Amino acid sequence: MKVAVVGATGMVGQVMLKVLAERDFPITELIPVASARSVGKKVAYKGKDYTIVSMEDAIAATPEIAIFSAGGATSLEYAPQFAAVGTTVIDNSSAWRMDRSKKLVVPEINATSLTKEDKIIANPNCSTIQMVLALAPLHKKYNIKRLVVSTYQSITGTGVKAVQQLENEYAGEKGEMAYPYPIHRNAIPACDVFEENGYTKEELKLIRETQKILDDRSIAVTATAVRIPVVGGHSESINVAFHNEYDLSDVRKLLSDTDGVTVQDNPDTNTYPMPIYAEGKNDVFVGRIRRDHSQENTLNMWVVSDNLRKGAATNAVQIGEYLIKNQLV
Repeated sequence: MKVAVVGATGMVGQVMLKVLAERDFPITELIPVASARSVGKKVAYKGKDYTIVSMEDAIAATPEIAIFSAGGATSLEYAPQFAAVGTTVIDNSSAWRMDRSKKLVVPEINATSLTKEDKIIANPNCSTIQMVLALAPLHKKYNIKRLVVSTYQSITGTGVKAVQQLENEYAGEKGEMAYPYPIHRNAIPACDVFEENGYTKEELKLIRETQKILDDRSIAVTATAVRIPVVGGHSESINVAFHNEYDLSDVRKLLSDTDGVTVQDNPDTNTYPMPIYAEGKNDVFVGRIRRDHSQENTLNMWVVSDNLRKGAATNAVQIGEYLIKNQLV
């Protein structure tokens, strides 16, 4: 099983290698790929150093799986080239997510739709993954009518430059800015760039990807995405209206029984999800589960997950695991 990791030196790429090792992914040959300036450098995997190769050399090696985390432009250019030599690409960028010919996959929800013909598989946006994993079992039973989500997103979603900006600001030093404003002791209500309709790309991803993954375009979604000075993961305040009446104890049981979801919900002991405890973990954590008394059949909950893990690397690796288990590569 030859596996290429494209973007191996990046923040997500490094976590990808860590998750592959932790989950003992059945790799016989690791092919780390990065930008031209990184070719020839080394990355560590399971205690060994591997030499970074060029995209062209990686394609020539015809790996069974290539996991991409190198940006949309790179994916648009090179994912089809990998697919053309028989490689199955799992892409972590936004390049293919809304392509009607490509599957947008959260394994616990819709991996069963995958076939051998799916040579480019899209990994959803980090904030979308954690939200839909918590919502899918509820939608199946109660039928979601409308979602209102506000996100409080880690700077790690922006990348190394943002982490450096925060560290510089902590230290009182000037440096390169990932954001147009300081992030230390601040909240910036702008994740990604603004579109003509006044929403950011991040907010539109939450809307469009949720409908695609849950396979229901009738779900009304509105979103506000905010960047906060946190490292451990993304948090989301979710208000969900159902077509059908629900029972709170049943909601908690449905969530508790969902693979990859951990319920942390006991106000008496101040037990609720927080990014400081989600960091480094693969689960999606759900708490503050309560009825919205202002509107019929409506629920509030708080959802937290490490955006570099389940929001990116772990989800991609789980797709790969499903492909191997079901002999789709």
